[in-house]
Amino acid sequence: MSKTIENAQKLLDYLYDSPSPFHATNNAAKQLAAAGFMEIFEGDTWDIKAGGKYFLRKNSSSFAAFIMGTGSIAEHGIRTLAAHTDSPYFVIKPNPQMRTGKHIKLNTSPYGGIIMHTWFDRPLSIAGRVLLKSDDFLVPCEKLVNINRPLLVIPSLAIHLNREVNNGYKINAQSDTLPFAALVNTELEKGDYLISLLTKELGCKAEDILDFDLCLYEFQKGQFVGLNNEFISSSRLDDLWMVHAGLDAILNAAPSAYTKLLYCPDNEEIGSLTPHGAQSSFIKTLIERITPHGAFGQVMANSFFISADLGHAQNPNHAGKDDPTNPSIMGEGPILKYSAMQKYATNGYTGSIFTALCHKAGVPVQKYITRSDVMGGGTIGAIMGANLGVNVVDMGLAVMGMHSIREFGATIDNDYILKVFGTFFDN
Repeated sequence: MSKTIENAQKLLDYLYDSPSPFHATNNAAKQLAAAGFMEIFEGDTWDIKAGGKYFLRKNSSSFAAFIMGTGSIAEHGIRTLAAHTDSPYFVIKPNPQMRTGKHIKLNTSPYGGIIMHTWFDRPLSIAGRVLLKSDDFLVPCEKLVNINRPLLVIPSLAIHLNREVNNGYKINAQSDTLPFAALVNTELEKGDYLISLLTKELGCKAEDILDFDLCLYEFQKGQFVGLNNEFISSSRLDDLWMVHAGLDAILNAAPSAYTKLLYCPDNEEIGSLTPHGAQSSFIKTLIERITPHGAFGQVMANSFFISADLGHAQNPNHAGKDDPTNPSIMGEGPILKYSAMQKYATNGYTGSIFTALCHKAGVPVQKYITRSDVMGGGTIGAIMGANLGVNVVDMGLAVMGMHSIREFGATIDNDYILKVFGTFFDN
């Protein structure tokens, strides 16, 4: 097995083991703890040491990990990699069980900019967290759950009943996308399909379940595609690919004069306006707590942030959708993301820094901007730049099928991003 395939297989394993933001954060925490990072908690007093390695979680779905610099943080600043833990999916609503004739369905809601039709006719499962009763009503017991077997299908309507489906069909998010779960039997006549499933999985009583945050995910694991395994096809490439690469960088980093930070918030796909999203005080409060009083502005002036999120690769079936002089190509290295409307934080100054970083890493770099008549997406870079007053660059890797249940990228780009992020945190 080549090193490139070995590295990409680790990515596929992390993606498969992280079917929800809660699992992505928990899996990161396990790796960080195993590498000697100490977990700290927002409600505690921190005793941060120069050269120390630390991590903390918020809402169990966002996390940050950092290696304190051995020099003055005010003088040397912070080098930060930022990526988000969430992806578009379907959320299971409260009281979700529905019955139509002899069929049991679950009531769901789309989360983020999901391409709904890609979720049809695929084996799906359920993952997330369940909150249980505890001795302190202010601190419920939290359990992660991943029912790692195919449970659900969202069935398409047969073409014989909708002859115009290939000419375009407007999907109704309430009625067309409900997953089929079971056929009614004696046990399900009055029972609760989901609660019964959760009690068996967690070994608890139904009355102990207070609430849950659960989503659907594609059961099938990601895989290599292509004559020479040159492509990766998987769920949740956006944005767990960047989370995984950032983890690799900080796990392999050593203390140096400057502080190194990996910041991975949740809820980017819905605008980041949550207590644990990029628009919250989470990252600013963290930095303030490890910064001498009154030195925050100086720290930010001497810092640099990389906002890492995937971008749109040129699709050969739709080449006219790209900017005529700035298409992004899979397998050609990281992409610098520009926006005249500043939906991305990259400007000439921050773009030049990232370009120099890629040159130092020996990795090709591309420039990406949407056509002037297309409204592109955004990410957390502009949010962090505005809230912190820090220099930020928005970058990513080029993929096809973004926000599909299965996204498509180039295997070699994984090697490129590992080199770039590793160089960024290099001594």
